[in-house]
Amino acid sequence: MDRRSMIRGGAAAAFGALAITAATSGESLAGAAQQYPGLLPDPATTSVPNPSYPHNLTATERKHLETFDELDFEVFTHADWTRLGESHAQNVRVHWPDGHYTDGIEQHITDLSALFVWAPDTRILSHPLRVAKNELTAVTGVMKGTFTRPMPDGKGGFIQPTGKKYSINMATVGIWNRRGTMDEEFLFWDNQTFYSQIGIG
Repeated sequence: MDRRSMIRGGAAAAFGALAITAATSGESLAGAAQQYPGLLPDPATTSVPNPSYPHNLTATERKHLETFDELDFEVFTHADWTRLGESHAQNVRVHWPDGHYTDGIEQHITDLSALFVWAPDTRILSHPLRVAKNELTAVTGVMKGTFTRPMPDGKGGFIQPTGKKYSINMATVGIWNRRGTMDEEFLFWDNQTFYSQIGIG
């Protein structure tokens, strides 16, 4: 199967059209949505309800999306790392927005836990778009939190909290195995926007 051709359907097309409109015109997603009503607004700044699952999913495709919803809404949001194995393989490879990747669920738990050190209210409760095809899923989300505690700077020191909130759009592409867990996960968000919102960019 050609993985690059897997994202089809009305919801994906609407988001794609919105993103292309924004990119080609230099507008933000929010600005594009205002100009072209009926398309999604910017989910990071405007509440977008979680839609129903796409039609015509196989039982396995729907299960993958249900597992991913549970991962973000319950496991991640409540930092319940004992449950991460429900969605991630033990040897999962995770690709991060800055281009580096890690191998293994324990390292992924360490990396996810680090987000909660400086923003203990970190959460993902919104999945505006969800698509699945065979072993692939693509899900957009909104990650939110508040920089209220010192952030380790990686050099033995700390960045003092700014008290600023963040709300960023993100997307996750997952490759699932026959056991119903992800062998590989690709995380996407704009780090410049992220750091700017928390006051360190």
